[in-house]
Amino acid sequence: MSYHFSKLTNRYNTHSLKWDVESDELPMWVADMDFETAPEIIDALHQRVNHGIFGYNIVPDEYFESIQNWWSSYHHYEMKKEWMMFCTGVVPAISSIVRKITTVGENVLIQSPVYNIFYNSIVNNGRHVLSSDLIYDGNEYHIDFHDLEVKLAMPQTTLMILCNPHNPIGKIWDHKTLQRIGELCAKHHVIVLSDEIHCDITSPNHEYVPFASVSQTNLMNSITCIAPTKAFNLAGLQTACIVAANPILYQKVNRGINTDEVAEPNSFAVTASIAAFQKGKPWLDELKVYIHNNKQIAIQFIWDYLPQLHVIPSQATYLLWIDCSGISNDSVELVEFIRRKTGLYLSDGYEYGENGKCFMRMNVACPVSRLKDGLTRLQTGILAYLDQ
Repeated sequence: MSYHFSKLTNRYNTHSLKWDVESDELPMWVADMDFETAPEIIDALHQRVNHGIFGYNIVPDEYFESIQNWWSSYHHYEMKKEWMMFCTGVVPAISSIVRKITTVGENVLIQSPVYNIFYNSIVNNGRHVLSSDLIYDGNEYHIDFHDLEVKLAMPQTTLMILCNPHNPIGKIWDHKTLQRIGELCAKHHVIVLSDEIHCDITSPNHEYVPFASVSQTNLMNSITCIAPTKAFNLAGLQTACIVAANPILYQKVNRGINTDEVAEPNSFAVTASIAAFQKGKPWLDELKVYIHNNKQIAIQFIWDYLPQLHVIPSQATYLLWIDCSGISNDSVELVEFIRRKTGLYLSDGYEYGENGKCFMRMNVACPVSRLKDGLTRLQTGILAYLDQ
């Protein structure tokens, strides 16, 4: 490999949310990679720092063009500049859109288990969470389309937040599924907000499908949130893009993010994003291979040494969604025990919805030596839990 993904960078005492832990602990929870970002991005940021002045910033055409070219080349989706808006992050975008597109007391539909911050963006804004739970068959997940339509048809349901690819289960929704979701939402006058932040971390020979690219119906009845932050480990630079082809939706969203003051970039957000999309592809290609290999190492280790657990098959993200029902029906208690016993810090599945309570989420985007440390700690913790 040309890039050094096995480098152990010390992240203690760097004001890192992930690594704000005790010195003997190993955090493998939040979706934040332990890899230094692409050297091409670092070089661009050095040039920006060397300029020495960090005043107010604009969003240049080059920013939008870099995103347009990336999605055209790698995701077969042609965007127009007049559909695109800068935002300081996908989460601020989602919260702003919930406020602007829906009314207090209305239902926002999600598909649990799903990214925990969706719940916050809905509840904190006075809307109701309505989940059409994904169906787990003991191996993988499926959509219950009957239940989905019943809930979309409720008069108070006005927005659906889609996670594409889906966090935490790592599923890439295929063209047929996205088309069916789009048709149902249009039929029942429900707008789709598609969070596609994990789209560039896919397994070899797997491609994600942008929701809006599937049909004219999907295009005109949706708002999409995209960003380089997950793929290039840039979350701290606060950069994202909202795409809305429908001019009415565009106007509402644009007004909302400006009212909420989340539409202006900091001095590094645009620079990093442009560098990522213009120069980051070789780095990303190697990263995806490294993450895929890490996933295989983890799956094989769990298969060999922890057969009580089951890793859900995934095609995207660097997260493992692990069924621990063979050991415990309370992953909150289980992950707390593992952390106390071994220092390994995982996410409990209950954060992602009630139907996630028998699962754990593990972040494997780290040097392989750190991954093996985490797996050894996991084994120690599980065996100790069983010996109680």
